[in-house]
Amino acid sequence: MSVNPKNMLNKSKNLNKRVDIDEICLDGVTVDDLKFRGDNYKQYIHLHSLLENVSSCQVSDAFNSISRRSGVIQEIKPVNNQKVYGRIFTAETTSDDWGTSALAIDAAQEDDILFFKVDNDDKAIWGELASICARDNGIKATVIYGSARDLDALLYMDYPIFSTNFCPNAGSALGLGSLNEPLDINGFKVNPGDFFIGDECGVVVIPQELFAKTMVGALGVKIKELNIINKLSQGATLSEIAGFEKK
Repeated sequence: MSVNPKNMLNKSKNLNKRVDIDEICLDGVTVDDLKFRGDNYKQYIHLHSLLENVSSCQVSDAFNSISRRSGVIQEIKPVNNQKVYGRIFTAETTSDDWGTSALAIDAAQEDDILFFKVDNDDKAIWGELASICARDNGIKATVIYGSARDLDALLYMDYPIFSTNFCPNAGSALGLGSLNEPLDINGFKVNPGDFFIGDECGVVVIPQELFAKTMVGALGVKIKELNIINKLSQGATLSEIAGFEKK
């Protein structure tokens, strides 16, 4: 078996390398650069350097500045207050069908974020066993417009969960839902491959076609807020920085 020098070089690259905020360059970055493909090392490192330093709030502000939308689904809240970002793999089912959750775990790719739309929240479609399986398969997180359960385990598990509700009861292993199809959540469109970021504040979904512009905007928001923090540390007041006139 021959050794490809290019593959050897790629394997030797440090994918955990990060650059300072003021050194981040997002030229040519796309949503595909969330994954390292061998020829996108700079884009990958600079993009992750940004995303590990911005919050859902800053991404929402950036998205609002270019689209006049927040990207926020208000009903979905963090269960265990962990931050995560990545691309969405969608699933839709009924609350009586936790079997579709198992199928989604098998169908999703490594580093995907599972995003479920459930018809109601009277039964849980996700819990401890599903979280362990998804985490071990390399899936990054689960988001549920519906209910989760097993909070005694989920609260302390190294696997981010977001949901609209939780309850102790579950349905059946039916497996009758749909996978990786567009979702409509009360008029909010969520498509496979869209970008997701969630943390303690909540969740933001960005259409993949607006990802690059939003990331550039998020970098601007982050730098602006760092400058404001610096001015506050030097004795300025927030009203002065905002340009409010004293009456």
